[in-house]
Amino acid sequence: MTRALTASVATLALWAGSAAAQDLIVPVGEGDYTWDGYQEFADSYDFSGETVTITGPWTGNEKEKVDEVFKYFAEATGASVNYSGSDSFEQDIVISARSGSAPNLAVFPQPGLAADMASQGFLTPLPDGTGDWVAENYAAGESLVDLATYEGPEGEEDLYGMFYRIDVKSLVWYNPITFDEFGYDIPETMDELKELTEDMADDGLTPWCIGLGSGAATGWPATDWVEDMMLRLHEPEVYDHWVANEIPFDDPQVVEAIEEFGWYAKTDEFVAGGAEAAATTDFRDSPAGLFTIPPECAMHRQASFIPAFFPEDAEQGENVDFFYFPAFEDSDLGQPLLGAGTLFSITNPSDAASAMIEFLKLPIAHEIWMAQDAFLTAHLGVNTDLYANEALQAQGDILRDATTFRFDASDLMPAEIGAGAFWTGMVDYVTGSEADAVASQIQQRWDGLN
Repeated sequence: MTRALTASVATLALWAGSAAAQDLIVPVGEGDYTWDGYQEFADSYDFSGETVTITGPWTGNEKEKVDEVFKYFAEATGASVNYSGSDSFEQDIVISARSGSAPNLAVFPQPGLAADMASQGFLTPLPDGTGDWVAENYAAGESLVDLATYEGPEGEEDLYGMFYRIDVKSLVWYNPITFDEFGYDIPETMDELKELTEDMADDGLTPWCIGLGSGAATGWPATDWVEDMMLRLHEPEVYDHWVANEIPFDDPQVVEAIEEFGWYAKTDEFVAGGAEAAATTDFRDSPAGLFTIPPECAMHRQASFIPAFFPEDAEQGENVDFFYFPAFEDSDLGQPLLGAGTLFSITNPSDAASAMIEFLKLPIAHEIWMAQDAFLTAHLGVNTDLYANEALQAQGDILRDATTFRFDASDLMPAEIGAGAFWTGMVDYVTGSEADAVASQIQQRWDGLN
């Protein structure tokens, strides 16, 4: 049981007179949760006898966690909430929308699909004022508004989604034991990270473990490196233009970002096994070198999900930790963050569906999942002490400090590019091709789509 829930669950016995309250993880008004606005929300809505239908990508354990969140909406409004998760959500939601049987709300793991459905008239704009609220109350709020603003069927732009769960990608994992032994400090700028990389190599320690292998998806870890570099070298608008191919893939600004990745990945003494090995090492196996004795590498750049592939004896704060993948000192670009996330959209409008969007503005709608583990939020009003562990709390702090948030570019590009030419092109680059040649080949593939 998490530290956030322990004290709260103990209070359940005090609420034995309320059958509905006994089903809640923590009784309304109890614990260290932020209940601001919840009672006002409850007083504003009565949907007794109605059902709100929702579909999304969360299944299994994740479905169980979000179901706990929806219980608080039901407690406040009297409505029933029917959430169904699907491993084939992307196909299912399109089919149901086209057949006229869409749920009230859908939870999209990729903005691109939501944008496509908005353009076809399958989504309803969110209630007026939602965008202003997100911009003011979310970390990097304007970025998240931009990522959920799309053209409708008549070409008009509206906000069609509210981000809820966020994943952080701009992380560098390391072994504190190794850093302590060699006397290394955590770098706070990209310039310091490059200097640290050189110092490690001079000390006879291989700086990086890099693995680009992923079966048919081999190459995708390299695209994350390039995307992070784009956000650290150029204004976020340049990143947006690149994603939309409004600047070509072989633009000098893109080539520069590829070459910055190459500074790390194409220098044999910087990579465990050398650059050729990086291209063939499976990404799931690549962090293992952090834990060997002696260490095969000192750092590994990867997203917040990578601990799932750490060895069993990995212990956060003891033999593994992470730091923010930093920005260049003189770039004046703040703290950009690369990530992913899920957003709620209205696919079958009703008053109760609009009320669910209002519910998601409440801190408690985030804190209930925070306390259950495996959840990050950009909501600035939550009690961050409720994160299930210190690692999530630290990642939440990185998210809160972000000045710009951008979604994984390869997930936003056409599949033939983002899940094809970009992946294979980065493998070609790491194994010997020049950045400008690879970038030109990717752009030629993109041109062929038109």
